[in-house]
Amino acid sequence: MLQKLPIGKSTFRTLIEENYVYIDKTDIALRLINHGTYFFLARPRRFGKSLFLDTLRSIFDGDKELFKGLHIYDKYEFSKFPIIRISFNNGAGKTKEEYQQRVSEILKNNQDDLEISCDETLSIIGCFENLIRQAYKKYNKKVVILVDEYDKPILDNIEDTEVARVMRDELKSFYSVIKGADEYLKFVFITGVSKFSQVSLFSGLNNIEDITLHHNYSTICGYTQSDLEDKFKDHLVGADMKKMKEWYNGYKFLGEGVYNPFDVLLFISNNYKFDDYWFQTGTPTFLLKLIEKNHYYLPELEDIVRGSSMLNSFDVDYIELETLMWQSGYLTIKETSINYDDTPLYHLAIPNKEVKISFMRTVADLITKIGSSASTRIKGNIYKAFLEKDFEAIEKTFIALYASIAYNNFTGIKLYEYEGYYASVFYAYLKSLGVEIIAEDVTNKGRIDLTIKFPNAIFVIEFKVDGTNSALQQIKDKDYPQQYIDDGRPIFMIGIEFDKVDRNISLFEFEEYLV
Repeated sequence: MLQKLPIGKSTFRTLIEENYVYIDKTDIALRLINHGTYFFLARPRRFGKSLFLDTLRSIFDGDKELFKGLHIYDKYEFSKFPIIRISFNNGAGKTKEEYQQRVSEILKNNQDDLEISCDETLSIIGCFENLIRQAYKKYNKKVVILVDEYDKPILDNIEDTEVARVMRDELKSFYSVIKGADEYLKFVFITGVSKFSQVSLFSGLNNIEDITLHHNYSTICGYTQSDLEDKFKDHLVGADMKKMKEWYNGYKFLGEGVYNPFDVLLFISNNYKFDDYWFQTGTPTFLLKLIEKNHYYLPELEDIVRGSSMLNSFDVDYIELETLMWQSGYLTIKETSINYDDTPLYHLAIPNKEVKISFMRTVADLITKIGSSASTRIKGNIYKAFLEKDFEAIEKTFIALYASIAYNNFTGIKLYEYEGYYASVFYAYLKSLGVEIIAEDVTNKGRIDLTIKFPNAIFVIEFKVDGTNSALQQIKDKDYPQQYIDDGRPIFMIGIEFDKVDRNISLFEFEEYLV
């Protein structure tokens, strides 16, 4: 009998008892239980954090028979422990009062589950402390604390810095209880999307192990390639597995690349239709606002290198775009290297085709503000023109695109930034089409602004503003295309120059590169 797809399911017992596909992560759970007490894991939304947390709950509930046939079944001495579960999956409101009400409800639910009551005169902090101690005393066993989406009260209010600060400070006080309760605790596992530097979970609870980028736990969430080929084999008969990997794999946390489970399940459910399932579940509004506000040079997304301090945390008062993109799943770790001081450097990139197309499509519409229907038409024209090597059509399409951009888009942009804006528009539109683009393409004689690879041709492009040297001539002088002569595809050089007064293309030159 074909197992059911666990779409929207995050309860371990339900998956096991009702014949849903379950990817066995109990080997990882056992490793955690045997090697520590306090753990933190950050992963993007809809990545399977809640299911892993509920798997831990079932383990500490002592439900051994649920695990029959799984890795942990005969390797762990199952026993029932008192468990406190805290989840902000449903949010925590927009005010301090709403947050406190939500936390009170969460603590009341735990009191009911543990058959313990808190004195109504106690504060939230006092009730949490009391709950841990009473559970330890009543059951004569140390307490397990499982926290899901610890940071959601902050993230839900990230666009309002004042409210985000309030939520941060409230959470700081709340999580500080964990540090003071060490003698009563058996195991603590906390999940979230981000790592906020000023929440006491990280500044005060100094014995917590952050396994976000630990090689041993890189596949703790998500599906591996072998998972698809084994557990989903019967669901993927006839599917284009190579294309599926391009679209949905590519998330790396210093180990094997994984698929977002949500994408895999929806892809199968929708008869192998390739679409942006994960991206559709939440528009990155705040992230887009940061890009717009700071006039971010989009081609730089091709070559982001950061140290561990940038990836590990940020604060509501200063949020770096790359940090937010990494923690929310729009960037992933492509590779690592070693810095001059022997510390790790992380090379970031967009993880897969889904994110590349969807994110860049959204950004393209944001920075041009020309409307989705017009934008869709222009993208189609651009793709067709490049595919047919119709240079007149390429020029006309981009002139029409830049002409349609409202004047106020340039307000506040300094003249020396114009080239970056034009290049960002060009880059975003091409990237949203899913074609291969290399920005700041390194050669032995300099950097090519953009290299675009179509199935039937390669295009080497240079941008200039107001005739500051010839764009096409620079390509020739530095012989940029030389590195592609063994590729076999014809190579075309395109020089594009912009007029910062007319805010459009002033010169469009092209020439085929001949060896």
